[in-house]
Amino acid sequence: MKKLLIVVDYQKDFVDGALGFAGAEALDASIAQRIADYHAAGNDVVFTLDTHGTNYAQTQEGRKLPVPHCLFGEAGWELYGSTAAARGDGDCVFRKPTFPSLELAEWLKGRSYAQVELCGLVSHICVLSNAVMVKAALPEAEILVDARLTASFDPALHEKALDVLEGLQVTVTNR
Repeated sequence: MKKLLIVVDYQKDFVDGALGFAGAEALDASIAQRIADYHAAGNDVVFTLDTHGTNYAQTQEGRKLPVPHCLFGEAGWELYGSTAAARGDGDCVFRKPTFPSLELAEWLKGRSYAQVELCGLVSHICVLSNAVMVKAALPEAEILVDARLTASFDPALHEKALDVLEGLQVTVTNR
């Protein structure tokens, strides 16, 4: 049974940068270990990177969230800490200009993953929206989110996101 781990936007700007929040850094060692476990088992790992350009302020997201972040090539755009070190040479990376990755969903279509796990940041925004994309691309795959490997700057929205994920038939563990 082929498995896939999707590490969503575990980037410096979401941990200790422009949109960083207390507790995000605490996920690092556990996410890095999960990556290592997937690699050791011969399973696949992919990463999404929130990616914006110098025109961020002119985008819809930039007008609604006027905090420049994850600007391509800048330090805040890079993966954070041990998670960055755990990334393998063969791991795919999807740069995305918005919350979900359409490119990731297109890549997933027709692949034979029986299980897809998502982790990373932010639970109620990018993790949730990418889980929906995975469900659309692989409707028969089991989709998992370990509540210990995702977080939000808003604890109430985090819990609501986990509820919504369960409502979408995503298996949420360790709640």
